[in-house]
Order: sequence, then structure tokens, then C-alpha cells
Amino acid sequence: MSCMLLSEGVRGDKGLTREMSTVLAEHFLLKHLPPEDLRRLEDFARRKSFKPKEPVFMKGDPATGMMAVVKGRIRITSYSSDGREVVLNVINPGEVFGEIALIDGGERTADAVAMEETELLILERRDFLPYLERNPELCIKLLTIMCQRLRKTSEQLEDFSFLDLRTRLAKRLVDLANRHGETTPEGVRIALNLSQRVLGAMMGTSREAVNKQLRAWEEEGIIAIRRGSITLRDPEKLEMIVEALA
Repeated sequence: MSCMLLSEGVRGDKGLTREMSTVLAEHFLLKHLPPEDLRRLEDFARRKSFKPKEPVFMKGDPATGMMAVVKGRIRITSYSSDGREVVLNVINPGEVFGEIALIDGGERTADAVAMEETELLILERRDFLPYLERNPELCIKLLTIMCQRLRKTSEQLEDFSFLDLRTRLAKRLVDLANRHGETTPEGVRIALNLSQRVLGAMMGTSREAVNKQLRAWEEEGIIAIRRGSITLRDPEKLEMIVEALA
């Protein structure tokens, strides 16, 4: 399923136009554009909403441009030849994805699926490329994002190859808590509606294996498992497992 852009522009509603201006001006990547470029970009930017589990695009789809998350979250996934899912990344509000399409205009390299009610800002390559061509600072920021993603992918491959399940899972939970954590009286709650199947897919293992380790940590009082969420009651113990690698 290819990503379809909204057919109507955003300038027909003054309130929406002001909201679009705010999104563009405050976005960590786009805020480096001069004000006049931001104003022009409003004419091209589109917003589209997605329901939970709704595909944004699929691997192999024609790539038309880059997307920024306004609200909600996007899961980036790929599949092995035997159908096993691997979660490559979770994209948060204020972050971009599909940036490779801005460079080469080729096919999508993975699936992107909404994890919850999600709203995206969509910038087509043909409209955005001229801004890249005349703004070196923006190009450098975009290249930095791509390098960070490449480093993250390399780290994931190393983890799959060299770390046991217990260590991989501890590292993943600490990372998720740092990126999506909410402080509660019980501990640090990972604010994602994350099933154990998806958590297993993040590490290239089965739901059953993840469940077994999570239950063991729950019995030790390290975590608390609630429907659709995990709370780190003693994150320091998980960090010790990860730091034992150093």
C-alpha cells in the first residue's frame, strides 16, 4: 500500500496554516531553513492521519519523499524470507523517516506502520529537494540523521550476533525507557503500547522467549508487567546487566 497524500492544501484554513507554520518552524530539522523558505514550504507540506496498525508505506513502494511525525508513533519493520518480523526503529513525534527517499528517490527499504493514532507531515521529494540544494546546513543535518540510523543498525546487528537474550532484552528495555519513559510512583513506565511479540521482533527472537525472561524479572521485582506496558521498577539492575558488557 503506497502512501497517499492529502489532495487539499493547508492554506484554506487559517488556523491550520498557523499550526503548520508552528510545526515547520519548531521541527529540529526544518527550523534551520530561512523564514522565507519555511513560508514557501507551507504551500507544499501536507498532513495525513493514520489509525493504529495502518500502513504508511510498504517495502518496495515507490518513494515520494520524507515524513515527519507530528503526533503518534511509527514502527519501521522488515521481514526475513521465512516471514519473521524485525523491528528496526520506532519513530517519535518530532522525528523524521523516509529520508533516504530525498536522496535517491528509489523504492522504500522497509515497512512503516502506525503504532497508535498518528499524524504525519509529508514533504515530497520534488518540492523539498530545492531547499536541500541551497541550504548546506540542512543537508548536514539530514546526513547526520542517516549516519545515526546506520550506526543504530550496525549496533543491532552486533547485538543479534554477540549478545545473549537476557543482555539484549535488558539493553532494549533501558533504551526504550530512555526514549519513551514516563516517571510513575511504581517506576519508569515505557509509554508504548508494546506487545511482547513486537518486543521480540525488536531483538530477532520469539514472544515466548521474551515472556520467559520478563516473568523472571517480574518475580525478582525488577519490572512490573501490565496490559500493554512495562514499568522498570529497578532500572539500575537492568543497567548493571548492560554495563557488564563494558
